[in-house]
Amino acid sequence: MNVATASAAPGTYPALVLNADYRPLSYYPLSLWGWQDTVKAVFLDRVNIVSEYEHAVHSPSFEMKLPSVVSLKSYVRPALYPAFTRFNVFLRDRFTCQYCGDNQDLTFDHLIPRSRGGLTRWENVVAACAPCNLRKGGVMPAQAKMWPAQKPYRPTVFELHRNGRLFPPNYLHESWLDYLYWDTELEP
Repeated sequence: MNVATASAAPGTYPALVLNADYRPLSYYPLSLWGWQDTVKAVFLDRVNIVSEYEHAVHSPSFEMKLPSVVSLKSYVRPALYPAFTRFNVFLRDRFTCQYCGDNQDLTFDHLIPRSRGGLTRWENVVAACAPCNLRKGGVMPAQAKMWPAQKPYRPTVFELHRNGRLFPPNYLHESWLDYLYWDTELEP
């Protein structure tokens, strides 16, 4: 099927992707697919349409409202532990310098410096702003008299999802709100 549309540019009309249990696959970044991938998944019978936009795409013989929320037909078991990445360290530490509390110009710091045998792993790395990282330098926390607000640890995917909900994206379609557990006041 050749889908034609004049106003649904790539990147517009994203669909929130839910697992088969109707929970988002991830919160940060939010599980979103572009409309083209969503329509393809519908035709391949991989997803159920949960909610739709008013906008439709069409071909000469077919018209379909674009899905705004879809759920996978097969449950995808989430990993227990996330990958060790710079972004996930920042998310674990809530995008906050663990020394001064600032949230600008973040990098990461090795508690035990690499020059002293410290490894680049969850239990030895914290988010730090560039000024604090420079101030601490290649010395131990006690020598620098700088201790992180929280001891670094290996988080679970659940913990990162919980932290991700604290940083909702700039765009949230109203049809997504029933499936996202943001800290919002419920209507009476």
